[in-house]
Amino acid sequence: MNAAGVRDARWVVPLCWAAVLLDGFDLVVLGAVIPVLLDDGVWGMTAGTASVVSTVGLVGMMLGALAIGTVTDVIGRRKALILAVLSFSGFTLLCAVAPSAFLFGLLRFLAGLGLGGCLPTAITLVTEFARAGRNSSATTTIMTGYHVGAVLTALLGLVVIEPLGWRAMFVLGAAPALVLLPLMLRYLPESEAFAQVSRTERGGTAAVRTLFHNGLLRATIAFWVASFMGLLLVYGMNTWLPEIMREAGYPLGAALGFLLTLNVGAVLGLLVAGRVADRVGVRPSAIGWFAAAAVFLALLSIKLPGIGVYLAVLIAGFFVFSSQVLVYAYVGRTYPAEGRATGLGWAAGVGRLGAISGPLLGGALVSAGIAYPWGFYAFAAVGAVGALAVLAVGSARKAEPTAGARSG
Repeated sequence: MNAAGVRDARWVVPLCWAAVLLDGFDLVVLGAVIPVLLDDGVWGMTAGTASVVSTVGLVGMMLGALAIGTVTDVIGRRKALILAVLSFSGFTLLCAVAPSAFLFGLLRFLAGLGLGGCLPTAITLVTEFARAGRNSSATTTIMTGYHVGAVLTALLGLVVIEPLGWRAMFVLGAAPALVLLPLMLRYLPESEAFAQVSRTERGGTAAVRTLFHNGLLRATIAFWVASFMGLLLVYGMNTWLPEIMREAGYPLGAALGFLLTLNVGAVLGLLVAGRVADRVGVRPSAIGWFAAAAVFLALLSIKLPGIGVYLAVLIAGFFVFSSQVLVYAYVGRTYPAEGRATGLGWAAGVGRLGAISGPLLGGALVSAGIAYPWGFYAFAAVGAVGALAVLAVGSARKAEPTAGARSG
């Protein structure tokens, strides 16, 4: 790589981190504005309507991940990420002027299509630009942007919605594109790994075929299962942890504090997990992280005194969230360049089904009155299945661009 290429490569992680931050914005923004929409009777919205709007956004993200991952292996990582950010930001801005609940939901769906492509494309880029032996830590580093985005959006909601109204949140959510897109156009490079893929290997059919040939069929199915379980845990715990803790007898204030503690643990886990995976291998690390998540989720069923319960929640968050990110890191190191983004996109897309299922599972347990302690046992079982799925990946062929990295 020449000197100019080295300079451009330095922009990859910060620009991809910023794109992933938008995913974190989307996680929180609807939760921030729905109470206002319900309280003010905007468009006659009900709790049922809000649930539909939330679900169609996740469906859009699922379809976006499935489609744009493959598109990325055809047109390149740089173009796909720029298009994803442009699409997401444009439809998010239009949400601010939506005239009805139907159009608001439709715009959330269309924004989800673009947003779903951000994550697999960003991970593909950082994987292909990472130094040998640093692939996993590069992936976990950009995923901290997800949680930073979620925290910043929550704080933004506290100071923006009351004086400016809920529509301002979507204007501010689209605003980063005014800075991010010009920087991407100027500085974001295309990866050499993609540039070296022959034109005959860049077709969408060829990219999809890569997932199921050359001994990768078992790995592909196992990755889908692991991603489903990982995002089921992330969304299920974020949605229902406060209510489960309330059923356990903790006051509401403490229950909300547990949610914050869980996400603090998530950031710490991301900072550690990638470095551990680079040192000992991504496969054993992912298995260990899922297994540890299962153990500590089960332990939350035991009432602990004082600081003990906060420590248990912190440790659970440490393992739960980064388990899924290690799956992404493993996927990125398993498929060859001509199918890498497709592999990540499909794993993320199937994982979105888990994101939809997690809140449904928690809600069913709460409705049945058995969320405590069975909610923790159910989520622990999900973590155990995730560990078994990673174990089932086996020793699949490692992709050439990461050949210098330590094998997982």
